[in-house]
Amino acid sequence: MSHSADPRPMTARPSGPLTGVAQVPGDKSISHRALILGALSVGETRITGLLEGQDVLDTAKAMAAFGADVQRVGDGEWVVHGVGVGGFAEPEGVIDCGNSGTGVRLIMGAMATTPISATFTGDASLSKRPMARITDPLAQFGAQIVAREGGRLPVTITGAADPVPLRYKTPVASAQIKSAILLAGLNAPGETVVIEAEPTRDHSERMLAGFGAQIRTERTSEGHVITLTGRPELRGQPVAVPRDPSSAAFPVAAALIVPGSEISVPGVSRNPTRDGLYVTLLEMGADIRFQNIREEGGEPVADLVVRHGPLKGVEVPADRAASMIDEFPILSVIASFAEGRTVMNGVAELRVKESDRIDAMARGLEANGVRVEETRDSMTVHGMAEVPGGAVAVTHLDHRIAMSFLVLGLAARQPVSVDDGSPIATSFPDFLPLMQRLGADLG
Repeated sequence: MSHSADPRPMTARPSGPLTGVAQVPGDKSISHRALILGALSVGETRITGLLEGQDVLDTAKAMAAFGADVQRVGDGEWVVHGVGVGGFAEPEGVIDCGNSGTGVRLIMGAMATTPISATFTGDASLSKRPMARITDPLAQFGAQIVAREGGRLPVTITGAADPVPLRYKTPVASAQIKSAILLAGLNAPGETVVIEAEPTRDHSERMLAGFGAQIRTERTSEGHVITLTGRPELRGQPVAVPRDPSSAAFPVAAALIVPGSEISVPGVSRNPTRDGLYVTLLEMGADIRFQNIREEGGEPVADLVVRHGPLKGVEVPADRAASMIDEFPILSVIASFAEGRTVMNGVAELRVKESDRIDAMARGLEANGVRVEETRDSMTVHGMAEVPGGAVAVTHLDHRIAMSFLVLGLAARQPVSVDDGSPIATSFPDFLPLMQRLGADLG
């Protein structure tokens, strides 16, 4: 499992100005993909800056179970000797993906067109999440799938012996659906095509091209179309993982709402398909400067300098949601301290994340004195000069909910607690010491 069996309550108390450098961990999305594509390649893939949270470690174990040689050789440095496209071996045991929806969905795609069988499971939170959105298209490749109602875990997949290429229009904006289909398409003949209404994060496309796949993207009357030519020989590559913009969002948010704060966050990904939060914060009047803009590992990155200052509420358009889907919980915390109301549209996907994040944030914010309105696909936060705080937020085993409410407590009038902070280790194992080094009073 990806977190302690015993809950770990945590409390954040009103803090003085935050200062210093926040060295946030490597990007989780890219870390997962680097391990998986390294395992599907021929030769050596050397990864630096890998996020060593439990979610990614579970993916590393899975790749070893499928026959790749996966070794940690230093702090954030890993070497993968892959087995090539179609070279996965049948694992001896169950593949436990802990809390990671990205991990389990991408790995399912990677093995679904190889004629082996594997059973996937996860923790209590992951076992509630819908997998049919992945297993349904994988079945169209020819895979045989047995699952609980709704495609929920545990899921057993027997990969297609004679896979057929797929042309698939995604029903919801989801990089996980797109990526699982593209990974399955690697071992299918001909061209596999994914059509999205709006582009989602494009790490898979960038990395597939970097490993030698023939892939192209275009905008047509159907939408955003990605076409992959099957059965390439992927070659191992060096991968430098940029720092995770979703993890950076937490110290950034804390600096924006705690008076007198000024921090820097170096080397953060500015991938335009992940940049929605920062676009929104600038619209809110946030004092954020982007310095030393450059490219690392095929991804645009920049150093952030963040200062506290006045913020105003804004309306976030629905077509921006895909580029900031993981950041809405922490945005709702920032919005609590902004002048006026912040309306977040197009957020229905949050209801099927590690928890129903709209409900979890709304209930926790209300308990701490913030007025919130919600619909199935929107959330409105009414900002206030001072947030009372003083309550315990229920995290529902969700790392982003836990970190969001701990950030809230740093700027509220009274301390804010969470019922269980242990899931934070799945994505940001150094969250507590990093925030404490900046001056945050939490633990």
